[in-house]
Amino acid sequence: MSYPSIAHVPVTAPSSPRHPFDLQGRVALVTGCNTGIGAGIAVALAQAGADIVGLNRSDASQTAEQVQALGRRFVPIQADLSRTEAMGDVLAQALAAVGHVDIVVNNAGIIRRADALDFTEEDWDAVMNTNLKSLFFLSQAVARHMLDCAAQQGAQWRGGKIIHIASLLSFQGGVRVPSYTAAKSGVLGLTRLMANEWAAKGINVNAIAPGYIKTNNTEALRQDAGRADAILQRIPAGRWGQPADLGGAAVFLASSAANYVHGHTLAVDGGWLAR
Repeated sequence: MSYPSIAHVPVTAPSSPRHPFDLQGRVALVTGCNTGIGAGIAVALAQAGADIVGLNRSDASQTAEQVQALGRRFVPIQADLSRTEAMGDVLAQALAAVGHVDIVVNNAGIIRRADALDFTEEDWDAVMNTNLKSLFFLSQAVARHMLDCAAQQGAQWRGGKIIHIASLLSFQGGVRVPSYTAAKSGVLGLTRLMANEWAAKGINVNAIAPGYIKTNNTEALRQDAGRADAILQRIPAGRWGQPADLGGAAVFLASSAANYVHGHTLAVDGGWLAR
């Protein structure tokens, strides 16, 4: 699929929001939005009025089509998020195309499954680099950009929003996913740390902890009939989640409605943690 060039489109000052959840004039950088949770969140943000910069390792044309069908812009950027040296170039590409980034959704992640006794260093590093290390350094790069915008715009600056995608395993131990559990526990901790440091600077940092959602990452679980049934029996809502179920939480945390929400990890889990 070919994408229209938008580098020439001038960035204009956003108008006052019509309602607290209005994201018109805002630009959201969403990682891992080619499919699954990231795609669902990107579309939801576009429905609320945001333009999307999609940062992916692979093609995101399906998400782009959905965003563009809503009348919003979609800027595709391809990069390997396991390499932190790519962060500066990624942000430079985004700024060259759209001028500013107001919202970041750190969704990109991978999972490796094996018993803790057999888990390899290679699998540990792969998950930690993608799910935690890159999340920190991309957030750092964008936070610096946001503070530059604050210095330039003064009272006109509308603030920045950073949203991490955590997990139920930010709260629980899980089984056979040691590096994933460690990384997602780290995401919860970093959410709090960044909020402590950046809240007074006008940057909201929060997280969403999805429950069991029908995505590629949960395919192995859903193919295991016994495990899938046991999971379903524990979910009070009586069903697995869909990627679109995360959209409302993302729009809320990205909007002015959440201006006084800092350092919170919001579970969207069908009631799993309440059980």
